[in-house]
Amino acid sequence: MANILIVEDDHDINNLISRNLKLVGHSYVQAFDGVSAIQAAMQEGIDLVLLDIMLPGMDGFEVMKKIPKTPVIFITAKDGLESKLSGLSLGADDYIVKPFEMLELLARIEAVLRRTHKSETVFSLGETVVNIENRTVTVSGAEIDLSPQEFELLEVLIRNKNIALSRDKLLELAWGYDYIGESRTVDNHIQKLRSKLGWEEAIKTVYKLGYRLEVKR
Repeated sequence: MANILIVEDDHDINNLISRNLKLVGHSYVQAFDGVSAIQAAMQEGIDLVLLDIMLPGMDGFEVMKKIPKTPVIFITAKDGLESKLSGLSLGADDYIVKPFEMLELLARIEAVLRRTHKSETVFSLGETVVNIENRTVTVSGAEIDLSPQEFELLEVLIRNKNIALSRDKLLELAWGYDYIGESRTVDNHIQKLRSKLGWEEAIKTVYKLGYRLEVKR
């Protein structure tokens, strides 16, 4: 998993992001101003920087000019087109505006990590091994046949491990925004994954919400 530098002067937001990064398996370094961000980027093995624009003393644009060539996602309350174009013209990989959903941020992070080949491609849990890049699954060495939709749902659970996902959110992420169907579809596919992968205990039912893939660390 990746080592991510969080540059955000709001301690609550910084801590919220760090907690969620830890849940899905990333490590992180926290910085709360531009100067400490530059120091951290120079000293740590950073795979990605989440960078606020409005920082004490030095704004995020100036910080980006001074850090090594590391992928950057700007996270900011500045939603104007000019500000977004400024960030992207500096070479930022993405730009997300506050307030944002944490799942959206995690998805944006995953997309950048995939492009920079820092994303997790093989996931193991118990006797099950999932190769996300090759879209193959084995249990105790034997290949398991999953339908394309079952694999899409499995990948969403892995990418968001230890995070509770509602049935509606799973429909959105695994089936797509245009999917018209009932949440019972999710339940049926979850039961198939539990049975095929031996994950009866790993895929937890979250009461009155949905499901969570529980991975102990």
